[in-house]
Amino acid sequence: MYHNTCDVITTILREHTGKEDVLLTDGGDHADVASTIAFSLAKELKKAPALIAKDIAEAIKDKVLQETGAQTLAVGPYVNFIFGAQYCSNVLKQAVCDGYGKGQSQSQRVVLEHTSANPNGPLHVGHIRNTIIGDTLTRSFRKAGYPLEVQYYVNDMGRQIAIVAWGIATQGADIHAEGKGDHLIAEVYIEANRHLEKDPALNAEIDRLMQMVESGDPDTISQFKIPVKRCLDGFKDTLAAMHVKHDRFVYESDFIRNGDTAKALSRISHLPEARIEETLSLDLSAYGFEKNYILRRSDGTSVYAARDIAFHIWKGHNFDRIIDVLGADHKLIGTQLQATLDILGERVPEIVFFEFVSLPEGSMSTRKGKFISADELIAETERRALEEVTVRRPELSEEERKKIAHSVAISAIRYDIIRTIPEKSTVFDWKEALDFEKQSGPYIQYAHARACSILDKANSYTPCFEAEGEGEIALTKQIALFPKVIQEVVTELKPHLLAIYARELADIFNSFYHAEPVLKAEGKIRDRRLTLVDATRNTLKEALETLGIDALRAM
Repeated sequence: MYHNTCDVITTILREHTGKEDVLLTDGGDHADVASTIAFSLAKELKKAPALIAKDIAEAIKDKVLQETGAQTLAVGPYVNFIFGAQYCSNVLKQAVCDGYGKGQSQSQRVVLEHTSANPNGPLHVGHIRNTIIGDTLTRSFRKAGYPLEVQYYVNDMGRQIAIVAWGIATQGADIHAEGKGDHLIAEVYIEANRHLEKDPALNAEIDRLMQMVESGDPDTISQFKIPVKRCLDGFKDTLAAMHVKHDRFVYESDFIRNGDTAKALSRISHLPEARIEETLSLDLSAYGFEKNYILRRSDGTSVYAARDIAFHIWKGHNFDRIIDVLGADHKLIGTQLQATLDILGERVPEIVFFEFVSLPEGSMSTRKGKFISADELIAETERRALEEVTVRRPELSEEERKKIAHSVAISAIRYDIIRTIPEKSTVFDWKEALDFEKQSGPYIQYAHARACSILDKANSYTPCFEAEGEGEIALTKQIALFPKVIQEVVTELKPHLLAIYARELADIFNSFYHAEPVLKAEGKIRDRRLTLVDATRNTLKEALETLGIDALRAM
């Protein structure tokens, strides 16, 4: 509804001014949207922008009112538009329907890769910001109507996996023992690194394993494959607990076996930027990189970057838009990848780089065995959530309280991580994340549960798609922005915008609920406000689900 109204206003402005550049912007506290067209016309017309805005507003106000129901007025140099009663009515009719905010089917095929942690130990707090950013983008793209495939790129032949394979062979570790496979693999990896640090000469054995796996030695391939699968099975359990699922696990080794890496390196070797000495590298100085981008070692084996190039060439041939989610520590290799694909004339991926999330306990390293796993984070958040739920709902059975606590814990984790702009580092704050009264996932869940409770107590009412008074109109107009925010998330790749929107909707709803009687109102006013509560409930549900959070009916 928001976009449709803006499109009509934009068309009217273009027809009147003869200018294409009449894009509408947020009108702030004074209007729903505003146009700055008067500024661009000032030089041409040799007239003050405020006078131009006044002339435009006067000339188009009747047509805008007739076609959209919006008021038009000039405020200084701005042409402001205030949406009217018909707009609010149309919004409410749409917002009470299941699937509100769903965009029209798009033809652009999108591939999104996220998480892709090395299978050498469990996912930890440092990984899951990647996971949550990626999954929120996934849900937003699907909400916006895009056909999308979500991929996990498995590094199944890199140095870390060679260390794990060597550790299993030399330590006699039983990786089929009971327990979560990713945690068992971490124990092997940590112990193996201790041996390698004590005796660096042993690294020659790691190098030999890497050469053998790349040459296709079947025993070495099997030696790598078994721990990788064991670790991935553990990852999948952790991801499922956070409501995350990948459509496809793509293996790095596949691009060696099918010859794609060799083809990519051959193409690169013929580029003017190629530097062939003992190694094969690319001179990317034209893109601002000082050091050459090494793609093949002196022993003839390819590096991770070479396989990644082959992977992205394949993605570019099968999808229209490529999106990667990478940590800030991958910024160099990510931008080198983009530059190389640009030189090759291949589709260049869009990369969402994010800074890291940590706990007050400090930084993490799998190699040194200093990390807090995502499993431990979830378990501890659930424990704290259960304490809160027990205080609030002691009459519920233990099973019911645990179920709510799990949903609240995942909500707390996902929301606290996604609400911060990806480029900014953040510390996961237990108390703030689980605060039912402030800016948290549980706070938004609680607003949804409150809306459900109001509707349950109301029993029956006659839907009335109208909004009157400042509080009702403000809430309706916030509901109207949901499809717009979804579109902004997928266009700008900024999932935190959805988190901010959901919290603001919960804020406005709570203000409305406390200021305006709903259940105690009578007649048409009661019907009107209950309809608005239902529209809010449904919009909160759709927003929470797009954030990967359960929309609980009771808390």
